[in-house]
Amino acid sequence: MPALWCFATSPEYGELVREIDQSLKVTVGSLLKVPFDLTHWQQVAAERYPNGLPKPYSDDPTQWLFHGHPQPATDPLQVAIARLSGYRWPAETDTAMELADEARTWIAHCEKLAEHTDDDGIVCLPSVRGEAPAHDRLLKLLIAAWETVQPGSWKPAVLDKLLADADCAGKGLDVWLREKFFEQHAKRFHHRPFIWHVWDGLKDGFAALVNYHQLDHKKLERLIHTYLGDWIRQQEAGVRDRIDGAPTRLAAAQDLKRRLELILEGESDGKTGYDIFVRWKPLAEQPIGWNPDLNDGVRLNIRPFMTAEVLRHNKKPKLNITWDKDRGKDVESAPWFKTFGGDRINDHHLTRAEKLSAKGSS
Repeated sequence: MPALWCFATSPEYGELVREIDQSLKVTVGSLLKVPFDLTHWQQVAAERYPNGLPKPYSDDPTQWLFHGHPQPATDPLQVAIARLSGYRWPAETDTAMELADEARTWIAHCEKLAEHTDDDGIVCLPSVRGEAPAHDRLLKLLIAAWETVQPGSWKPAVLDKLLADADCAGKGLDVWLREKFFEQHAKRFHHRPFIWHVWDGLKDGFAALVNYHQLDHKKLERLIHTYLGDWIRQQEAGVRDRIDGAPTRLAAAQDLKRRLELILEGESDGKTGYDIFVRWKPLAEQPIGWNPDLNDGVRLNIRPFMTAEVLRHNKKPKLNITWDKDRGKDVESAPWFKTFGGDRINDHHLTRAEKLSAKGSS
């Protein structure tokens, strides 16, 4: 294995491949034709890796084996927000995963950040229900991420650099969260965001970062009635007290509540709507209302939120998610084969009545 690794990662390998196949898409057959001098590459491997190949390690949060700690990460702010919202990387929970000792050390440091984790995966940008605003909570987590590793290592300059690296130089975490976070999050995770920025459209209005992996029916109800509900009560009091901007904020919050309730209900007229459609599931297994199966993926489950336009970005290019027809053809046994003639259609809508009827007769 070390010899193969050295060969496959060497410049010579690419040159040899091109000698055999000059096409834009190199075939597997061409790769197998590349001559491999086992003795030579065994010698190279012995010199480069005298103790064998190093164990897996990555500071990239898009990788399965990422350790989960913000400090050495390639994108510390994104990692910190994910941790604050309750997300954990697989390497943190899979004790059998093969990892470098350094990765295990960082995972151990992550345990010291547990007190900063939100208890329900809903982190509001403004102060709601007595909780501190998101930027204050994020700052405390970042400070802990440095100080618990090396006391005295956190300086104001550290935050300045983090913000500058996140295209927010000279501004605060509050601005980054409001203006930059979600777009950068979507781009970083290849337009499959797992922390969703829900907002009412106003810079001084209601907004929350929601951990998609925890967002079941009850959590969406909690977002609507507990968090947004408290914000609405604050604005109603502001209207009574004639506080500037309160009527506008109240109207925006009430409209957001209406749209979130549409998602919760998940109704459709059969042509458009706020439902989830999963093409590999029969009608009787389609989710009714906001009851997503997380295993179906972000692409399908985010559709009602984008349709209702309750996210900070809901369209391309900033959130590049579509429900175009997938490549290939379905097998005849697929649940929607007859309906779509074998085409792998994703942009389809079903009414609640259709789904309830199918569940009742199944």
